[in-house]
Amino acid sequence: MDLQIENHSGIALVTIDNPPVNALGKATRLALADAIARLEADPAVGAIVLTGAGKMFVGGADITEFDRPPEEPHLPDLIQQIAASSKPWIAALHGTALGGGMELALGCHYRIAAPGTRLGLPEVNLGIIPGAGGTQRLPRLIGVEAAIPVVAENRVVTAGQDAEPGLIDQVVQGDLVGAALTFAAGRIGQPLPVAASARPVSATPEVWTAAEARIAKASKGNPAPLAALAVLRFGVENGAEAGLANERMVFLRLRASEEAAALRHLFFAERAAPRPADLRDVTPRTLTRAGVIGGGTMGTGIGAALLAAGLSVTLSERDEAALQRGLATLKGLVEAGVKRGLITEAQAGERLARLSGTVGLAAMAPCDLVIEAVFETLEIKRPVFAELGRICSPDAILATNTSYLDPRRIAEGLAHPDRFLGLHFFSPAHVMKLLEIVPTPDTSRQTLATAFDLARRLGKIPVRSGICDGFIGNRILRRYRAAAEDMLRQGVPVPEIDAALRAFGFAMGPFEMQDMAGLDISWLQREAARAQGETIAVQPGDLLVLAGRKGQKTGGGWYDYVPEDRKPRPSAEAARIIAPLVTGNLSLSPAEIADRLVATMAEEGRAILAEGIATQPSDIDLVEVHGYGFPRSKGGPMFLTERRGRGAHGTSAGSGYRQDQGRGCRA
Repeated sequence: MDLQIENHSGIALVTIDNPPVNALGKATRLALADAIARLEADPAVGAIVLTGAGKMFVGGADITEFDRPPEEPHLPDLIQQIAASSKPWIAALHGTALGGGMELALGCHYRIAAPGTRLGLPEVNLGIIPGAGGTQRLPRLIGVEAAIPVVAENRVVTAGQDAEPGLIDQVVQGDLVGAALTFAAGRIGQPLPVAASARPVSATPEVWTAAEARIAKASKGNPAPLAALAVLRFGVENGAEAGLANERMVFLRLRASEEAAALRHLFFAERAAPRPADLRDVTPRTLTRAGVIGGGTMGTGIGAALLAAGLSVTLSERDEAALQRGLATLKGLVEAGVKRGLITEAQAGERLARLSGTVGLAAMAPCDLVIEAVFETLEIKRPVFAELGRICSPDAILATNTSYLDPRRIAEGLAHPDRFLGLHFFSPAHVMKLLEIVPTPDTSRQTLATAFDLARRLGKIPVRSGICDGFIGNRILRRYRAAAEDMLRQGVPVPEIDAALRAFGFAMGPFEMQDMAGLDISWLQREAARAQGETIAVQPGDLLVLAGRKGQKTGGGWYDYVPEDRKPRPSAEAARIIAPLVTGNLSLSPAEIADRLVATMAEEGRAILAEGIATQPSDIDLVEVHGYGFPRSKGGPMFLTERRGRGAHGTSAGSGYRQDQGRGCRA
């Protein structure tokens, strides 16, 4: 049932009932359109209370409709009918009112809410703008400066905490519907408030200038945030009627854009990632206490992430001095959250109260989960797990954070290998959202399900990877870097390659990225492989490392750097060193450079799929977006190249891009 109507002594209680998020799909809109007309014409109804069944008011639009032409009745028309009603409509809000749900509430004459109700307009996350009056009604209720972050910057406000005056008329403790009916009874026969769209609004030029600069800096290739700001401003300067018409026009244009299709693709992939279909019948283990072995950059980042997820954490190091350094680093990460306003002092104190340290591994015995983050060599990792296998409970989950090594070799001889798997975090582990989950053939389904549940608690995007050199992400990265160096050998200058990738949407190009990470890391891997008898040709990066140029940390790599400044400067010395390996004079445009490198990533992705290392193209896109900076507005290398291959008018749900059928714009 999409809509329920009950009569309470002349007050109609209209309940939207479209689980799981009461999305405003076509059937719900049809039912609402019928209800609006009938209630307006019924003389026995003096007021209407509108609410949502279940845990929320309305989670938003039905995004699965966005790949089809708009279908009547259109939500803006329904909201306008509510706003123009001769009878008071009261929105009774609880849980969340997002996207079209918030716009529906804005069209009502009054809004009352349970404490903690979250309201927002997250459409810009999907490459679109609010399209049912949100850009015009909200600023007229709460003012332009307060409305801009909600309309264009994905700010969510909370009833009873930071909701602006004018948005919520009453915050209700206890029985929300009962209070709404009482509120409505007191409004029957009373003059209606001035409609939101008819209220005056203005802003100074400085407000627009500051907002535009701020939003342009943060939008990262997504045109929607600046478009939302422009639409809001147009309505303020030209009136609500013109503003609503312009809003609808821009909404429909963006809805059909490549960026919106890409962002919808990621939305569905991200929402499905924490709950793989083949594990939904498995109950994950409950994790309360975790051990982290290794107090370096990765280990302390993992520890901070686990503390933020509510687990108790024991950090282990090889000696007391290393332990104290690791604990100090980890505490610094938690305290940095306070300085940045992400958590309170009290929250930081509570997290640190769950942190302990130990020398050696004996204190790992009571842990439900132990994650190893020591040096990337079998000679160090294997003894760690041999010892953990002896001291930990047989059902304690044991995980390696290896980024390249075969987890099967790390766990050789481990007792109860069903509780072992790879958890490949990305640095900094408390910030980066990607988590590659790498089961071995022995990993149990419950261990795997627990890993995905842990990712959910950590706020990570989990992707299952099969076992190969570098798993999904680093394997593609290796091909990407090799393709960039092939261009270099053919005569394309390093700065041109990096500039092309920045123009495409990456934060930095492949050579800038190597300088930041350190060229010696890849060089050491190649040297180790050569020592094992592999034939690996001399790379341009090898020549730079042998000349002492290891990247930013040595003041020079592919680029030159000055002290206390990480800005890369084209280097004549680096060009001289690698000149013997440059054999061509190829000239490519920025678009051609980016296209070649993205095509290489997609080609490797297709090989990974063919080998069964990844199960679906969207998993590869999630890895590249969340682990390697592929621009969100492009959707990922698999999505982008597949969509280009079938033309811009294809749907984002085709050719292996399955869209999860759970609905609602909860971006």
